[in-house]
Amino acid sequence: MYIDTHAHYDDAQFDADRDRLLQSLAAAGVDAVIDCASDVKSLDRVMDLVEKYPFVYGAVGIHPENVDELDVEDSSMVYNYADQSDKIVAIGEIGLDYHYPNNPDRELQQEWFIEQIELAKELELPVIVHSRDASRDTFEILQDYGRGLCGGVLHSFSGSPELAAEYVKRGFYLGIGGMVTFPNAKKVAATVERIPLEHLLIETDCPYLAPVPNRGHRNDSRNLAYIAARIAGIKGVTVEEVARVTSENARRLFGL
Repeated sequence: MYIDTHAHYDDAQFDADRDRLLQSLAAAGVDAVIDCASDVKSLDRVMDLVEKYPFVYGAVGIHPENVDELDVEDSSMVYNYADQSDKIVAIGEIGLDYHYPNNPDRELQQEWFIEQIELAKELELPVIVHSRDASRDTFEILQDYGRGLCGGVLHSFSGSPELAAEYVKRGFYLGIGGMVTFPNAKKVAATVERIPLEHLLIETDCPYLAPVPNRGHRNDSRNLAYIAARIAGIKGVTVEEVARVTSENARRLFGL
């Protein structure tokens, strides 16, 4: 029924009950999960998950907050991880994050974002893009370097509906997560209202960003039901329709 297009089950917050939780997802209507790497250490953990669980797929890449740990040889390392399994379906989570003043230098983030976009093109994989307080630079880089990409998704999209429309024109999907249930997330709700369902994906970003009514607790893929229900309410369709279309979108983008 549901496909969680962005999760972090490799995170230490799941160490105590990871297997039990993952084994419970089918009963909650979750058909597949894409687990996204964020740093060098998580690459091996993602590979372990995709090898152990038939319904877990992976994305490999380095989050912008962690690019200062990289050197020139690490691009080939990410390539090797992506190339060793058909269950690696994207390069991600990559992008830009200008939110915290102690994050890596912006120019360094941009260099590695471009490097990993080029890697995705070489491997013929889509990208999973993180953008926080960096809307203009993210858009410009994807516009300048994104030609030839096999598509991609703007993860946890929180920009304006106008920006969302520009991404959709360029063939990108928008990832909608728990924020759509937050009362103050008016731009996310406006984007869902404006953008056709055929261009949306649903995601949790677990263990982060749990939706209402579980906000503030550890998130997991069982909460996709709340996200789908909120999208259905905004668009005036059934939850089943949201599940069906977003799952079709995910299968199309990631080749599941």
